[in-house]
Amino acid sequence: MTRFIAFAFIAALLLSTSSSQATPNRDRIDAVTASFHKDFKKAELLSSEPGKAFTKLTFKLNDMVMFAYYNTDGQLIAVVRNIKSSQLPIQLMLKVKESYSNCWISDLFEMSADGGTDYYITLEDANTKVTLRSTDANNWEVYSRKTKE
Repeated sequence: MTRFIAFAFIAALLLSTSSSQATPNRDRIDAVTASFHKDFKKAELLSSEPGKAFTKLTFKLNDMVMFAYYNTDGQLIAVVRNIKSSQLPIQLMLKVKESYSNCWISDLFEMSADGGTDYYITLEDANTKVTLRSTDANNWEVYSRKTKE
């Protein structure tokens, strides 16, 4: 899977454009569940949410709730977990404090996909909501910006 596909996936995730199917394909869910149990042998599956392009599985592993996303063929696309700002790499945390000191964090998660790990942080103030994506362990780029109404 290319980085572009991972980024397109996260855009869909952030914008909540995925919708559940009225009648999910049982074979697809079975394939995804079987793949999940192979990938996460000691995890406790909490729920599954089938969508058009992917299925989101919520699970618990080592007392941590995480989310696994599988495509329609049952292949793992990404694993996501919410994190605290203190869990960011130091350089990323310092850049947020330096450039967005007047904002609060409304969302922060780590996404492992395509052999790499990216961080996404959503920051808000009274007028703006901006989402940043890590480009590496030292830098952020603006992923989306929205003016509040």
